[in-house]
Amino acid sequence: MAETDSPRRGTAPRAVGGGRGARAVAELIPAVGDKAFRRFGFAQNAVVARWAEIVGEQYARYSTPETITFPVGKKAGGTLKVVVTGSFAPMLKHVEPQVIERVNRFFGYAAVARLALRHGDLPTVQRRARPVEQPLAPETESTLRTVADPDLRATLESLARALSATTGPPVVR
Repeated sequence: MAETDSPRRGTAPRAVGGGRGARAVAELIPAVGDKAFRRFGFAQNAVVARWAEIVGEQYARYSTPETITFPVGKKAGGTLKVVVTGSFAPMLKHVEPQVIERVNRFFGYAAVARLALRHGDLPTVQRRARPVEQPLAPETESTLRTVADPDLRATLESLARALSATTGPPVVR
């Protein structure tokens, strides 16, 4: 019987070469966003995710890549559409050659030939306020004092403080 043949009727065939086992979540995340990013013109979602590294923190604060379009049948000489806020567009237009150079360096070839700027609002990232640090319960402090290793004690104390600052079950976002 071949490896792909099912030993019993009604069971799925076994893959040749065996399974890979558990995969890291980091391996799966780019695959999750790839279809959505391709739909909006990005073959590589890393351009959006690493925009601050590509153009620098100063420019990334006021701009974000929107789409990239290529001439029909080509994958070079494209137009990168960038959303910019308010009066930052003239500044970005002034440094357009440097931005194009950095984006092309990121891609590894002359993928972008020009920028098309569009005024708009950037998506805001909501940051949660840090919870006020509460003192640990006396029984927790006494238990932590008995831990001999200072690094382990510091880690356990940090964990205890984080747990004491939460209320209710954990929320997965």
